[in-house]
Amino acid sequence: MAGRGRGEDQGEGAATSVNERSLFADSPYAEPMPVALPETRPGLRPLSPDDTASVPVAVLGSAIRLRRLLRRSTWPAIRRSLAVAAGTELDRGVAFLLVPVFLAAGVIIYFSLVSEPGFAQPIVIVLLMACCAAVARSWPKTHLLCVAAMLCALGVVAAKVETWRAGTQMLGSEIQTRLTGRVVSLEEMENGRVRLTLDITSTAHPKLRYAPERVRLSARGIPADMTAGSLITGYARLLPPTGPVRPESYDFSFDSYFAGIGGSGFFLGNPKTIASPGPPPLIARLSSAIENARENIADHIRGKIGGAEGEIAAALIVGVRAGIPDEVNEAMRRTGIYHIISISGLHMALVAGTIMALLRGAFALFPDFSSRRPVKKYAAAAALVSIAAYLVISGIVVAAERSFIMLAVMLVAVLFDRAALTMRNLAISAIAVILVSPHEVVGPSFQMSFAATAALVGAYAGWADYRADKVRTPPARRSFVGFLSRKFVLAMGGLAMTSIIAGSATLLFAIWHFQRVSPLSLLANLAVMPIVSLIVMPFAVLSALAMPFGADGPFLYVMGKGLAAMIAISAWISERSPVDAVGLISIRSVLLVAVALVIATMATTWLRLAAVPFALAGLLTVPQVRTPDVLISEDAHLVALPIGGGELALNRERSNEFTTDNWKRALRAETIIPPEIFEATDTRFDLDPLDLPPGSPFYCTGHLCIARHPAGAIIALAKDRNTARPACAFASLIVIDDATAYNPCRDPLVLVVTKKQLARDGSAAVFFDPQSAATAPMIRFAVDKPYRPWHEQRRFSREARGLPPYKQREK
Repeated sequence: MAGRGRGEDQGEGAATSVNERSLFADSPYAEPMPVALPETRPGLRPLSPDDTASVPVAVLGSAIRLRRLLRRSTWPAIRRSLAVAAGTELDRGVAFLLVPVFLAAGVIIYFSLVSEPGFAQPIVIVLLMACCAAVARSWPKTHLLCVAAMLCALGVVAAKVETWRAGTQMLGSEIQTRLTGRVVSLEEMENGRVRLTLDITSTAHPKLRYAPERVRLSARGIPADMTAGSLITGYARLLPPTGPVRPESYDFSFDSYFAGIGGSGFFLGNPKTIASPGPPPLIARLSSAIENARENIADHIRGKIGGAEGEIAAALIVGVRAGIPDEVNEAMRRTGIYHIISISGLHMALVAGTIMALLRGAFALFPDFSSRRPVKKYAAAAALVSIAAYLVISGIVVAAERSFIMLAVMLVAVLFDRAALTMRNLAISAIAVILVSPHEVVGPSFQMSFAATAALVGAYAGWADYRADKVRTPPARRSFVGFLSRKFVLAMGGLAMTSIIAGSATLLFAIWHFQRVSPLSLLANLAVMPIVSLIVMPFAVLSALAMPFGADGPFLYVMGKGLAAMIAISAWISERSPVDAVGLISIRSVLLVAVALVIATMATTWLRLAAVPFALAGLLTVPQVRTPDVLISEDAHLVALPIGGGELALNRERSNEFTTDNWKRALRAETIIPPEIFEATDTRFDLDPLDLPPGSPFYCTGHLCIARHPAGAIIALAKDRNTARPACAFASLIVIDDATAYNPCRDPLVLVVTKKQLARDGSAAVFFDPQSAATAPMIRFAVDKPYRPWHEQRRFSREARGLPPYKQREK
C-alpha cells in the first residue's frame, strides 16, 4: 500500500482526519494476538508457581524484560525487525520520497565528473536499469536497487540536457569594442552606477567573430529615455567570466553559463539610445513590458518610502535589490536575517497566507454563502494566482521560481483535498526543480532551502505524532491577559524552535559555501521575524493591492516603519556579534550530514536512528580539511598568506573586495596587512630575505615583493622572468605576473607559478610541508582539465596562449 505522505489529510468541512500512520497503529478493537509460551531450553527448569511466589515482582519483571531483550538481540531477530521496519517505511511511501534524492545524486555525479560525458552512456544506463527493474519486480530488493540506479542515471541525463540546452557563448578574452544591443534589464546600484543586461545585436571596431549573445555591463549614467527594450550603442570594455577566487569556491563562470551571460564589463563613457530598425519579437516585447513595470513600481516605492527602507521595500515587492546600501547588507548577513531580502519561500508563503486570510475573512461575512461553498479552495486558488503574479513581477529569479513550485504544489493539494504540508509535496517540488534546473542542486540556494523545509516538515510530523499519543485535558479558564500572554509565549517558542531547526539543518551548508556563521541569528530572527510576518509583508501585499487605485500610501508608510525597525535591530545586533568567519570544512562532512538529514526527515520508524552515526561521522570529519598556506588569484595580481594572529598579508594596497572578503573568511583572518613599499631603482632589498622573521608581511621594491610564511617558507612575487631569477636562491614559491615567462629556476624544490598557468587553470592554493623544508610545496588549482563547457573559454585568452597584453594601435 502506498501512503500519501505524512500529515493529516483534511478536506473542507471534514469531520474526521486520516493519518496514514494511524493505519499501522495498535487498535483497541483488534483481535488479540496469540501468545506463544517461551520454549524450554535444555538444562533449564521452568519456574513453578512456588518459585515465582518467592521472587519479588519487580525482580521477576526485570528478569523477564532482560530475557526478552537478550532473545531479541540475536541476528535473526534483528533482521526480522529490520525487515518489518523497512516494509513499514515502504508502505508509508518512503520510496517516492527518495526519488528526488537519487535524482540529485545523479546531478551531483555529473557535475563532479572530471570530463564531459556524452549522451549515449547515461541514456544506455537508464534504459538498461529500467529493463532490469521491470524484470526484477518479483525480487523487491533487486527491483529497488535497479530503480535507484536508474534515477541516478536519469539525474545525469537531466544535467547533461540542461548543459547542452544552455550552450552559452562565452567571451574568451578581454577586449574593447563598440557594441549595439537591446536592454533586457537595468538596475540602479548603491554606488550610483547603472547595471545593464544587454542582448548584443552587433559589434564593431573591432567586430567580434564569436561575440556573446548576452552581457552584463555597468555605466556611469544613462539617457533619461532609456528603458527595457531600448536599443543602445556605446564603446565598452568586455571581460570574460571569471572562475573561482580559490579552489572549491563560488564559480562565476558556472553561474554565468547557466544564466546565459557570456561576458561582463563596463561602458567607456555613457551609452546612447538609437532608433530601432523594426519591432522586436513578441517575447522580447513582453519581457520588456514586465521589466519596465517592475522599474516603475520600484521607483514609486522608493519615492514613497525613501532611504534604505525604500530600497529594501523595492527588493521585497519587485525583487530589485541592487540599491541596498552595503552596510545594511552586511549587517543582515552577520545577523543571519539576509534571507528576508531574497524572495523565497518565506515571502511566497506570507503573500499566499495574507491573501487566504483576507479572502476567508471576507467570506466569513457571508455565512450563508460560506456554509454552502468550498471557500477554502476559492482562497487557495486566489493565493495561487497571487504568487504566480508575484513570481512574474519579482523577475522570475531562480530562488523565487523554486519557492513558487513548492508552494504551488501545496496549494494544489488543498484544491484536491490533500494535506498541504507533507514530505510528499516537498518531494514533488524537489523533482520539478531538479528536472527544470539541475544545476541548482549544487548551489547553496537549493541545498539550504530544501534542507530547512525538510527539517521543519519532519519535525512538525514528529511533534504531531507525539501530541496524538498524549491525553490532553481542557485548558483552565484564564483571564484575557493570561490568554494573550500564553499565546505570545507559544508563538515566540514556536518561532524559536523554527529558527533552531532550520538553522541547524542548514548550518554546515552555509559554512561550506560561505565560510561564515551568524552566532546571534536566533536572537535576530526572534526580534525581526514578528515585524516581517505581521507588519512588513502583510502591508506589502495590501500596498500592492491598493497601488492600482493610488491608495497605497498608508500601507507603504507602515511597511517603511517596520523596515526601519528591522534595519535598526539588525545594526544593533551586528555591532555586538562576534567574528563570524569559521574557515573551511571538509566536503565529506557536508555529504555525511546531508545523508543523515535525509534519513532523519524521511524515516518514520526506528530506522531514523540510522541518521545518528552519519551525523556523528559528519561532525567528526568537519576539521579534516587543510587550510591553504598561500592563495593566488587567477590573474596573478593578488597573493595572500596568513601570518598569524588573525592577520592576512596581501601584496597590494588596493585589492578586489569580493576576493579579499572570501579569502579572509576561508583563512579565518580578521585584519588585512598591506605591503610595505620601498622606493628603489633596482630589484634588490637592503636586507637579506633569509633574515626576515617568520610571519613577515610583504615587502615590495621595484617589481619584486617578498614575504615569509610563519612556517619559514619565503614567497616572492615578480613582475617578469628576469626579476624572478634572483629569487630562485631563497624563495620556496615564486609567482610571476607575466604570461610570456617560464620557469627561471633549476631547483625542483622551488615552485614557480606563471600567469599563463593561472589563466589556464584558475586561482591556486599552495600548501607547504610543515615537517620538512626539503619538500617542494604542493599546489592545487581551481579549474580541472579537460575543461567542462563552462570553462572552455579559458583556452582562448591571450594569457592562456602565452601572449603579452593587447596594445591598441596609436592613431
